[in-house]
Amino acid sequence: MLVKWIRCTVVDRRGFERGQRKRAGLLGEPGFRGQGGGWSRSRPEVAHVFGFWESRAFYDSFVARAHDGLAGAQSGTYKDMEVRLFDHRFEVKTGFEPRFTDADVVRVAHCTVHQERVEHFALMQQRIWNPAMAGSPGMLRGVFAEAPGHEFLVLSMWRSSAERGKYRADRLERLSLLAQTETDIAALNGDVVQLDAAWTV
Repeated sequence: MLVKWIRCTVVDRRGFERGQRKRAGLLGEPGFRGQGGGWSRSRPEVAHVFGFWESRAFYDSFVARAHDGLAGAQSGTYKDMEVRLFDHRFEVKTGFEPRFTDADVVRVAHCTVHQERVEHFALMQQRIWNPAMAGSPGMLRGVFAEAPGHEFLVLSMWRSSAERGKYRADRLERLSLLAQTETDIAALNGDVVQLDAAWTV
């Protein structure tokens, strides 16, 4: 499965949201699995969108045929857009589906990992971080995905920001030490995204 992550700074919120609702046109696309997104909790002008495709081939076919028509609806409403593609590596909690209707927030962590630490980082994700997140009340599901250049994306969906806050307060520092996260990671960008139901496709 291909995971697409878009992040941008919105300059015309109303126009951007209008364009986002037009993304419902994705539903008939071959290989399209789902999409959702919303606003950064810490920087209200920043929007995040997460899209899921069965494979890179399906996604490339969509981009060649129909992408510009959909994207055109939001022209001029944003700046500083970043688009990144990742390949699904494994699930955070079993039974991942690209479904957003039961989640309130998504935690996104974008990690650049030292080359010699890549396998250790992935192993720690499986052995330490995943069980801790999966066992947290309110954590619904998530995905761990990889891109060339030792880049990783960890997405976790939560029923509420309050439940995610409890997990963070209780566990983060201890788990980080246990997993040797600081030794593995060269750079980390994270955000908590307040999902907007109108953006779900």
